[in-house]
Amino acid sequence: MTETNRRDISWIFVLLAAYFVLQVGVRLATSHSLDLDEAEQAFRSQWLAAGYGPQPPFYNWLQYTVFQFAGVSLTALSIVKNLLLFISYVLYGLTGRLVLRDKALVAIATFGLLTIPQMAFEMQRDLTHTVAVFFSASIFLYGFIRSLKQPSLGSYLIAGIGIGFGLLAKYNFAILPAAALIAALSDVRLRPRIFDWRLVLTAAVALVIILPHLFWLKDNLDFATARTLEKMTASGHASYLTQVAMGVSSLALAIISFAGLTLAVFALVFGKSLRPALAAGSEWTRLLERMMLVFLAGILLLIVFGGAAGIKDRWLVPMLFILPLYFCLKIEAAGVATDRAFRRFIPIVAVIMIGVPAALYGSVAAARFTGHYERLNRPYAGMLDILRKRAEPAAILAGDSLLAGNLRQDIPSVPVLSVDYPGFNPDLSGRRPLLLVWLLPQKGGSEALPPDMAQWLQANLGSSAPEASVIDVPYFYGRGDDRYRFGYAWINQPG
Repeated sequence: MTETNRRDISWIFVLLAAYFVLQVGVRLATSHSLDLDEAEQAFRSQWLAAGYGPQPPFYNWLQYTVFQFAGVSLTALSIVKNLLLFISYVLYGLTGRLVLRDKALVAIATFGLLTIPQMAFEMQRDLTHTVAVFFSASIFLYGFIRSLKQPSLGSYLIAGIGIGFGLLAKYNFAILPAAALIAALSDVRLRPRIFDWRLVLTAAVALVIILPHLFWLKDNLDFATARTLEKMTASGHASYLTQVAMGVSSLALAIISFAGLTLAVFALVFGKSLRPALAAGSEWTRLLERMMLVFLAGILLLIVFGGAAGIKDRWLVPMLFILPLYFCLKIEAAGVATDRAFRRFIPIVAVIMIGVPAALYGSVAAARFTGHYERLNRPYAGMLDILRKRAEPAAILAGDSLLAGNLRQDIPSVPVLSVDYPGFNPDLSGRRPLLLVWLLPQKGGSEALPPDMAQWLQANLGSSAPEASVIDVPYFYGRGDDRYRFGYAWINQPG
């Protein structure tokens, strides 16, 4: 046994903990403003509901709970996300330890997640529900593999928790347990683990977790699925064959985007020994292969019979996150020596762990040199500070949820409504003044109150459009005198 094999894997989790603490620090140092998914969490934390729209409510419930204890803040948002990611990586490493004998391969599989751009970069940049999917999938995979190898009441319970959380994270998660079930049933040696009375516990736990949302979904199915279906089937007026071709090609591109870098890193690290390793196999590689095939077959059926024309790479997270573990199982099955590969792999991990936070910070901070501004460069807090010095709003109506979430972060004591989300419509009678805020295009566009805001005022308050004003505020990391423009107006409602 090599020195690497003897080494305990706890160092993996210590290094990951330090990495995600670094990510929290970098996010807090980058900008006070919130991106789309972060703003959604801040905005929707004003109320607790069994459902909120096209995304299931797991992340919303979790963030709502944390906000109740810690207050609405970027810190609370960042800690929740990075804690979920850390736990996911730990569970992934523990799953690797169940099926891999070589501790070096356990480390490579776990850190291999960082070679997937959608998970290493995009999840940090601005994803929440996809983070919840990864978290749930990691719980499920650990419980599932443990139930096959070391079955116990606890392992079946863990699998059920993973399924419940996953179905509350994104609806497409359902393909993962379905693929796992079919893959295990097709292996005569694993079939008894499926026909086990403890599987009833798995199903019961999952059902209890998702039950509140199921009751909501029953009455809101169109509301919950329309936006996702619209994204998937956006093929214009294309013919059926064109739509299928678009769907298949988008799936192929999504797989390449998701897996390409990981495959390249493994090829670099293992060199010529990777090709014969990919031809090797074990009961675990065959199980994962069947799972991936069922998953991809499910997506193909969605393309052929469901009209899906655009498959996004992040939709593949519930299944293809197993790729690093799958490659490592192949390598172990081929008996490839890992010491040299492990020494090659660690510098790559170091580059990623330094490069990803640097890129996240740099993409925003570089605006002072390039003049190219991201959403995180927008000065929402500066705008609100200026307006609050003129009058303290009793309620705010924002032009969209991105703006509403950013305002909510800085004034959590008053209700913040959004024109694009009618699901939150508290009683505003007696609340005055009402502040209206909206984003303005670059100079030259209309500065008047947007028509949808005017319609909202008429429909909900019986008020006519107030006089609009404009405020210019310097960007975060702005170049020269560059400023971002907001439109605003005040309504002093009668008591």
